[in-house]
Amino acid sequence: MSRAAYESGYESLSGFNDAFKRLMGDAPTALTEANVVTVTRITTPLGPMVAGAVDDTLCLLEFADRRMIETQIARLRKRLDCVLVPGESALFTTLTDELESYFRGALKEFSVPLLAPGTDFQQSVWSRLRAIPSGATRSYAEIAAGIGRPTAVRAVARANGDNRIAILIPCHRVIGSDGKLTGYGGGLWRKQRLLEIEQQR
Repeated sequence: MSRAAYESGYESLSGFNDAFKRLMGDAPTALTEANVVTVTRITTPLGPMVAGAVDDTLCLLEFADRRMIETQIARLRKRLDCVLVPGESALFTTLTDELESYFRGALKEFSVPLLAPGTDFQQSVWSRLRAIPSGATRSYAEIAAGIGRPTAVRAVARANGDNRIAILIPCHRVIGSDGKLTGYGGGLWRKQRLLEIEQQR
């Protein structure tokens, strides 16, 4: 556990445990038998991200300072009936390599398999997001029309905000009908930068 703490950027084990309990809901020593999501910290040019995996499938990728990260982790725990435990995964090596290529502007599509539990409506929205080509954008109204629910623009916006797998499920590619950037959990400056990276290809 000490190694996981230091590799995650904490100077002490107690600091790691405090942060873990705040985000995950239980200290590592208090975990009982349950489905396990392995989590790690990944450094990116736009700041550290928290990644979570079930076996070889990614279920969480959020910027560590996202305002609603605790809410999103709580929802994930409820959906998967799981506990989150710091650790290693071969998936994280692949994800880190692909993110590095992405931020260099050398990668358009990720190969990492995803697990994004949600309602049928959320699933339809997230599937539509993944269909937006790299370098392109769509409005909330276009997403709503694309899933056959043209009047559900606000619900689409909520589902967009409930996405727990940033970048790979590209909610940053959704903008206002007027072409302006709208809310993004990681901050509008990150949304702008992600779009710039993709459009510069």
